[in-house]
Amino acid sequence: MPYGPRIDISTTSLPREVQAIRHAIALALKADDPQRPGQTLGQARAGVYAFYDFDGEPIYVGQTAEGFGIRIGRHLTGQRSDAVARHVLDPFEVHTVSMWSLPEIGDLPYKERKAALDPYGFTVYQKLLRESTFGAILNEGDFHPGPPQELPAPVVRIIVPDDIFPDRSHPDVRIARQARTISLLASSVTERRVSAGARRTLATQTARLNALIQRRFEALDRRSEAPEGLDDFAPEDSFAEPDYLSEFYDSDEFSDFDE
Repeated sequence: MPYGPRIDISTTSLPREVQAIRHAIALALKADDPQRPGQTLGQARAGVYAFYDFDGEPIYVGQTAEGFGIRIGRHLTGQRSDAVARHVLDPFEVHTVSMWSLPEIGDLPYKERKAALDPYGFTVYQKLLRESTFGAILNEGDFHPGPPQELPAPVVRIIVPDDIFPDRSHPDVRIARQARTISLLASSVTERRVSAGARRTLATQTARLNALIQRRFEALDRRSEAPEGLDDFAPEDSFAEPDYLSEFYDSDEFSDFDE
């Protein structure tokens, strides 16, 4: 039996990658809230947030009357989130989070916060549409139209640590993940009566995937995709028959198996 690290089948720890990202999210929520000195963003009770992918593309915008800690946690740490459950948003694609804290709305009674947040959410939504290469983001639901609002400067935090970035951002990994998300979303469209917004999200996801595939193809410049250091690697040689097997197959012993 080969020697090496043993699997700890009884471990209760999360995978290190998941721990690192959760730690980065926790640090982001511990950042000072510039709109209310003495308060962290995790303590803010109302605001708008946006997610960006590894290309810097805006992919999702949300608003919270509960607090950034609760809402962002639902999306990105495996807790309940309609956007994730419906395959609208893949947390794997989120690289950066922007947060606009609105303490004056957080001071309102809870039942009054959503209506007060709507014009701010709509303002950020329109802002992200203008910034998007595709003129669209992944939100399934529509924001209530309202007059443009003056927004404070957002707090922007990267939630993917540098040591994880190469694996998470690898274009082939992202292509596979996005294709899987599209497949799941398309399947859900066949299984339930969906809104026009869900079909719009499917179209946006598909446009993002096609663009990434095209960029990947063009970046390779139609060259061989052999791994670095294996430029002389010939796939057919890897399955070449060893000499000792050739001798065995030609022997009388092997011919007995055919009888």
